[in-house]
Amino acid sequence: MGRTARCRAYRALYRGKTFQSYENDEFLRSAVERQFEIIGEALNQLRRVDPTTAAAIPELERVIAFRNVLIHGYANVDNLLVWGVVESRLGSLRSALSSLLEEG
Repeated sequence: MGRTARCRAYRALYRGKTFQSYENDEFLRSAVERQFEIIGEALNQLRRVDPTTAAAIPELERVIAFRNVLIHGYANVDNLLVWGVVESRLGSLRSALSSLLEEG
């Protein structure tokens, strides 16, 4: 699956959803968390191989740290925190990454 298709598929996961529907749907929570893990790991690897490009990503360290919380703290994942990131941070991250991809 290409990057653009992957982004569309990920947006489809949460479009039209509410925190309540997210919290009540174990499969949705799992899918959203998994996508954040993939994003965080990809950015972590980018930071290693191309630190200059990685430095252009807003809140890079926070994205990677969020990935680490999800990967290593399954029993302690805060659903409200994850959904808050979906609602308040994902759009700006997507825009920043899209801009970098267009430049590259």
